[in-house]
Amino acid sequence: MSAAGIGKNSILDVVDTQIVQALQLDPRVSFNRVAAELGVAEQTVARRYRRLRRDGVVRVIGAVDSRALGENDWIIRVHCRPDGARQVGEALARRDDAAWVAIAAAGAEVNFSLHPRTQQDRDDLLVQRLQRTAPVHDIAAAMILHRFVGPGAVDWRGRQAKRAEGEHSTAAADYAEADLQLRDEDDALLELLARDGRASYSVLARATGTSIGRVARRIAALQAAGILYFDLDIAPAALGSSLSAFLWLRVAPARLAAIGRAIAEHDETAYAAAVTGPFNIFAVLTADTADDLYHYVTTKMATLDGVHSFELTPVHERLKQAGSRTSAGLLIPPPPVPPRSGTARRR
Repeated sequence: MSAAGIGKNSILDVVDTQIVQALQLDPRVSFNRVAAELGVAEQTVARRYRRLRRDGVVRVIGAVDSRALGENDWIIRVHCRPDGARQVGEALARRDDAAWVAIAAAGAEVNFSLHPRTQQDRDDLLVQRLQRTAPVHDIAAAMILHRFVGPGAVDWRGRQAKRAEGEHSTAAADYAEADLQLRDEDDALLELLARDGRASYSVLARATGTSIGRVARRIAALQAAGILYFDLDIAPAALGSSLSAFLWLRVAPARLAAIGRAIAEHDETAYAAAVTGPFNIFAVLTADTADDLYHYVTTKMATLDGVHSFELTPVHERLKQAGSRTSAGLLIPPPPVPPRSGTARRR
């Protein structure tokens, strides 16, 4: 979520907000560098970050980009009975393959992102489990085809996508081809980074039973390959009174790329992508008030040539985001790491 979406009633003060913005641009940036940029003591930055993380306000995560593995992400809309949406949403939030889950449309719809490990996993959830769930009326699934990133984007995953032909290809040249592929032994490292994306090399080395140098080189290689990226998860409570809404656009195919880029450049846009289905662009918007959303639709969006129709659904509640479950507007700490079975998580 962009720091631009932080509202007036946010629980963050000025210094907290500046620290959050710095971490959005570089989630593993050193506290020393942040302190120098903000003109405060390094201990102040470190203490404030630890407090924000402990209180469930922010959390840095390391995640695997499915595109680098040739896998696909989906955005799923589940229309439910309003009295059953929370039950469905909570069940989805417990799944490892659901990165974010939100209740929208005044509680009549659950939206979530799905990263199935296999086609069988996808079909098991969408065709079997959800279809047989009593509160569910119908399901619409859209596969993400392309992510649009504006010039001022602070989303780390988006920044990586935008630089894929630049920094990644240049850095990848420094590694052998075998180093740029995911290995079974990477599972332990990735699991630790998913829990704490700012874990030090020394902590990671001790936990994985290897050397600091080897851990540092492996993280660099995974980043160079575009497999590993770091992101900052921000709790809804930190965003104050800001509103979020899902925007679905049906646009002319010839205008898809141009409109997608234009949407991504709007200040209100936190995320935008081209997707499959009757609506071919999906975006997440943030605004201070409903009037601001109305102004956006009737001015900025209205000027886009080629939009045939749209649907705007306000987000009622976020149950999970960037892999972190939420409660009362704060991030819930990740569960304890289960004993390793020796079975690789990915193949």
